[in-house]
Amino acid sequence: MKRRTVAPIYSQIAFDIASKIARGELREGERISGRSLTASQYSVSPETVRRSFRLLADMEILDIQKNSGAIVLSKSNAVQYIEKFETKKDIGLLKEQLKELLKEREKINNRIVEVINEIIDISERFRNSDPLRSYEFRIAPDSPLIGKTIANSKFWQNTGGTIVAIRRGSRIILSPGPYAEFLCDDTIIVSGEIDVSERVETFINP
Repeated sequence: MKRRTVAPIYSQIAFDIASKIARGELREGERISGRSLTASQYSVSPETVRRSFRLLADMEILDIQKNSGAIVLSKSNAVQYIEKFETKKDIGLLKEQLKELLKEREKINNRIVEVINEIIDISERFRNSDPLRSYEFRIAPDSPLIGKTIANSKFWQNTGGTIVAIRRGSRIILSPGPYAEFLCDDTIIVSGEIDVSERVETFINP
């Protein structure tokens, strides 16, 4: 549940009185009821009203009269007080919202770390269980495959591996067709199950 910044009761009463002055409901020079009567109007204690009057007096909005309430001094000061009050309230709310957002961000960051750790853990545990892998093999000068095509050599039938590319010097032949020939010093890239490596090595360089 999000918390909201709530001003003290005496501050709220001071704001209400200042609002009435700013709207012209209470005019400069007009007398405001004493603490006891004002306290009954707001259903608070006279001490709370005294603090409200003192706050407005410090802002030079009211002039407190001994034993006879207070007199309105300045409408312009009341307007300024309202603006400051609203700004302070808005800042307070923004601070509370920022706290909530920071908490949410911390939760998200923690979850991100958890997911990353889970990915790493899964990758480590199943690193050796991938059924298909790619291997590289060099065609030696004495290889019986030199001059033969992929189809003629029956490469897949003899090894179970699929040639996905041939690296010839700086050139790479992707997905070579059945008529691609093996040349000396070619590097063939073969995809297959884990045990395909030994079969291919035996086949191309017996």
